Amino acid sequence: MRRAVVSVVGKDQVGIIAKVTTVLSDSHINILDISQTILQDFFTMMMIVDVTGIENLDRLQEQLGNTGDDLSLKINIQLEEIFQAMHRV
Repeated sequence: MRRAVVSVVGKDQVGIIAKVTTVLSDSHINILDISQTILQDFFTMMMIVDVTGIENLDRLQEQLGNTGDDLSLKINIQLEEIFQAMHRV
């Protein structure tokens, strides 16, 4: 299984989870784990997703980025191994 980390950060508003998960669903990507929290008006969400069938994450990053632009959010996707290497303490 090939996994990726999706992060979403920005001002809380109605429909964030619905719109982000719709992009993933439309690309036939299964969410394996999800965590979201709101600190005052600040929304953060992290998801682990199965990207086994996705050869290149660039198109998906573009779709998520467009959704983020529409909602004034920052949305990123990275392969799990790259995410772990970048955040190793």
